[in-house]
Amino acid sequence: MILLENVAKSYLVNGRPRPVLRDVNLRLDPHERIALFGRNGAGKSTLIRLIAGVEAPTSGRIERNCLMSWPLALTGGVLTTLSGRENAEYVARIHGVRDVEPVLERIKAFSELGAKFDDPVGTYSSGMRARFSFSLSVAFEFDVYLIDEATSVGDPQFKKKARAEFERLANRSGLIMVTHDLETARKFCTRGAVLANGTLTEYPSLEQAIEVYENA
Repeated sequence: MILLENVAKSYLVNGRPRPVLRDVNLRLDPHERIALFGRNGAGKSTLIRLIAGVEAPTSGRIERNCLMSWPLALTGGVLTTLSGRENAEYVARIHGVRDVEPVLERIKAFSELGAKFDDPVGTYSSGMRARFSFSLSVAFEFDVYLIDEATSVGDPQFKKKARAEFERLANRSGLIMVTHDLETARKFCTRGAVLANGTLTEYPSLEQAIEVYENA
């Protein structure tokens, strides 16, 4: 279960707090799949980072009683001076993987990096880095996956493969998905919430959330 109670987030701008999120409440039970909608700049990625623990809320409480992924579209945690292999091995060790070689080979194959897997991540193009980050994320088994527009990763062929991987994950895990793609939301999520003016509103059905989002 993931629980957010009265969560708020502000950033200092010119020495003054600027609120991004106000009094956000959310509960995700095991195997639930929720889509988060909102206009650009509404604070969706901020909310995902708070849920992931990448940032701390200014106030409120976040409870995580499950094994949760980092945001799948996030590449900031990758060490650019290390190779893809070294980054992957480091993450595997953190997650307690004893036999890391099969995991490393799976990440290498899925990312389609070939020999570049052993080059520093800082030498990767933006597309290669995104493919690597996505492949690293889906190489481990989590109870809940946090997804921030990750279906846009890579070229059309890789997008198709990523979408198939989403289907596999969705069949056995919970999802919190930030997306502007309504068809993707319909395929993978069972309910929705809309973030506007710093406040999150949940709806009992996905179609209700989509209707509100489209008419906002």
